[in-house]
Amino acid sequence: MRSDMMKKGLERAPHRSLFKALGLTDEEIEQPMIGIANSANEVIPGHLHLHQISEAVKAGVRMAGGTPLEFFTIGVCDGIVMGHEGMKYSLSSRELIADSVESMAMAYPFDGLVLIPNCDKIIPGMLMAAARLDIPAILISGGPMLTGDFQGKAFDVIKVFECVGRVKVGEMTLEDLKEVESCACPGVGSCAGMFTANSMNCLSEVLGLALPYNGTIPAVFAERIRLAKQSGTRIMDLIKQDLRPSKILTKKAFENAVSVDMAFGGSTNTTLHLPAIAREAGINLSLQTFNEFAEKVPHLCNMAPGGPHHLQQLHQAGGIPGLMVELSRRNLIHLDAMTVTGKTVGDNLKGKKNRDPEIIRPIENPYHTTGGLAVLFGNLAPQGAVVKRSAVDDAMLKHKGPARVFDSEEEALRMILDGKIQKGEVVVIRYEGPKGGPGMREMLAPTSAIAGVGRDRDVALLTDGRFSGGSRGAAIGHISPEAAEGGPIAAVQNGDMIEIDIPGKKLNLLIPEEELKKRLSRWKPPKKDLKGYLKRYAKLVQSANTGATFEQ
Repeated sequence: MRSDMMKKGLERAPHRSLFKALGLTDEEIEQPMIGIANSANEVIPGHLHLHQISEAVKAGVRMAGGTPLEFFTIGVCDGIVMGHEGMKYSLSSRELIADSVESMAMAYPFDGLVLIPNCDKIIPGMLMAAARLDIPAILISGGPMLTGDFQGKAFDVIKVFECVGRVKVGEMTLEDLKEVESCACPGVGSCAGMFTANSMNCLSEVLGLALPYNGTIPAVFAERIRLAKQSGTRIMDLIKQDLRPSKILTKKAFENAVSVDMAFGGSTNTTLHLPAIAREAGINLSLQTFNEFAEKVPHLCNMAPGGPHHLQQLHQAGGIPGLMVELSRRNLIHLDAMTVTGKTVGDNLKGKKNRDPEIIRPIENPYHTTGGLAVLFGNLAPQGAVVKRSAVDDAMLKHKGPARVFDSEEEALRMILDGKIQKGEVVVIRYEGPKGGPGMREMLAPTSAIAGVGRDRDVALLTDGRFSGGSRGAAIGHISPEAAEGGPIAAVQNGDMIEIDIPGKKLNLLIPEEELKKRLSRWKPPKKDLKGYLKRYAKLVQSANTGATFEQ
């Protein structure tokens, strides 16, 4: 056993003494030791209940003859840090989480790991660590939040952001907004739509590192507790079988993830996280791969924020297995990929079915014939930009308009809420990328404000930063190279015409090439007074097309 190096033999008597100080018996010390990486805390709604999930995991480990040892990671709630300086620590926390899990699993040579995340950057951070460590590992998330109810309509946190804009234009009263904020998030769990957290929780089971239904069982269902116990039991089998992440996180697994991502119209942030996890697994997953799958994988689930459906409905319809069954009917899933069940994807899908053809459209009758995400290229984004195509109004799939340029999210948001953005304009928000922010802030507030003031059908937003998985409209992010690295977005001026062609995968600044070169030759990077972790992060991080990973 891997853990023998810290507990077995004459020389390890002092080590065993310290374990006994924890209350462990000789029998518990002799058993396989399982690290339980838990991101539970009291500042994220999706994490408040993770202690309960952890207790269920520990019960499963003990039932199977293992000794669970729990440790904790940090976690950042994107919704709560949205729109202020705290958001700079969201994406950047992904690397800290991966490093902290690695540090604990190397300092304490656990025989296996159970990963318990639930929101945004914590899920990919833990998956990155699993790929890097390559010891038996399984992920069990806290599950999605149920939707709230406002005047008979399903509400989630994104609706609250949009209601701020509605109040600004006089379409909603402050009293109604107060009621909305009290009912939109009814309890624990990751926010209710197919936003970043739920996209990644669903894709963790597609990648094969979580048990089926990990992504869709609601946080408050007892079924989630049972899945946690099964995950605890299953880690012991993974150790016996020596079934490590390197045998699961193959090229086929990542292609399955991209395929499912296109079918359910996941968050644009998956184009950051899947390549970052793949890199840790020694696999190159380029942005072009997303476009290749977008052309052949139809959009089958119309999930919030672009559509009306939420995670509990997807679960009732058959969950991710039900969706994968539909995709497999057109050979869009590698059925021979291995998973933590100890079986292949094909074996896992036997007996599974699509229970609701409106929530999961049959593959012959998709919502859209192409996938939910698109990667655009052009002289404004030579290395790519990403948009959630399924959440864009048809009127904005092709658009040409004058640029309104802002060097920060705050500047743009003030102008939007004050009604100073005109129909047809293209709002450009730059110096918000991984290096320039630093931290590549999510900008749900500007996109929600655009929707709230009724401009989501005639105004586009472009940024070298990123948009929330809850954003909708013509919100194009991840523009690479970013402004802070001297990318073309740094040269855009007010009034420049910008052409967006989402079906054609193009994003261009309509100025002569010589003029663009001349502007960039005069460009100088802005100076920011950084300190602490963000200073180190800005020095190491690369543009979004790399997955915002560190230089090697």
